[in-house]
Amino acid sequence: MAMKYDINMKERYLAIVLLDLIGSTAFVQRAGAHVAAQWFQVHDRLARSLVYKHSGREIDRSDGFLLSFDKIGDAINFGLAYQRTVPKKTRLQTRIGIHWGKIVEVKQDDVFVGAGAKRVELEGLAKNIAARTMSLCQAGQVLLTKEAIVATRGRTANKLPRDARYVCVGVYRFKGVSKPQEIYAVGETIQSLQPPKGSDKVKRLGGPKYIRKKARDRKFLDWASWVFWRAGILATLFWLWVFFQMSLRPTVRSLMGMDYHMPKYDSFIEFVSDSYKKVKKDLTSTKDQRGNNDKPNK
Repeated sequence: MAMKYDINMKERYLAIVLLDLIGSTAFVQRAGAHVAAQWFQVHDRLARSLVYKHSGREIDRSDGFLLSFDKIGDAINFGLAYQRTVPKKTRLQTRIGIHWGKIVEVKQDDVFVGAGAKRVELEGLAKNIAARTMSLCQAGQVLLTKEAIVATRGRTANKLPRDARYVCVGVYRFKGVSKPQEIYAVGETIQSLQPPKGSDKVKRLGGPKYIRKKARDRKFLDWASWVFWRAGILATLFWLWVFFQMSLRPTVRSLMGMDYHMPKYDSFIEFVSDSYKKVKKDLTSTKDQRGNNDKPNK
């Protein structure tokens, strides 16, 4: 069926960013519509400033934002800058999903924009994948699809902050998407890199259960904790060995408040010692026998 008017649309590759305010409905109920509206405006102005700074474009707004970026590096740096600054100022928890893919960009006529339509709309599977990726996120997290990660390779114009890094958090199956999706996290804290669980619309197929800090990312307190727990384990093993050696001597046992005669304990220790000696002797005999068999016959 022929259209009665031309539609201005084209296909292009874009970084699609979905930003969602977690628990916005509960916040409105708790704070009241007027107070909540004021906080949402503060949030939106902070977010829009970062969108402008990172050369992004606002497509739509509801309980968050639908954004697009021409460069994947700008989208990732926007997400990191946002999670680093905005939640601290607004105390609103958020999550961000990023996907790089082919999208249909539709530009509406002025008459429809005047009636309330958005100037630019995005259509296509890429928007749905970005939305599913965002739905996986935990609070304060930025997740990316494999396509977004691949798009960053070889591009040095937009580097990550010094403390940020990428990690693969698992493979997931999105509802309505036939191909399983490999999902990555990007963040500046170890908490923001932890693998998310599945949901009713996203099934987790596999991946790491926990992401550990790299040695270069550990701070002084992390190293102190690492040394403390290992030193504690070694100290415990050492004192258990000392106590065991002391328990073998009846005189020392009596000084420690234990029974001088402990026939069952002594018999058990003697049995273990004899068994160890027998196994050691058998292993030595077997080794010597193999050595003799390996010697060439003259």
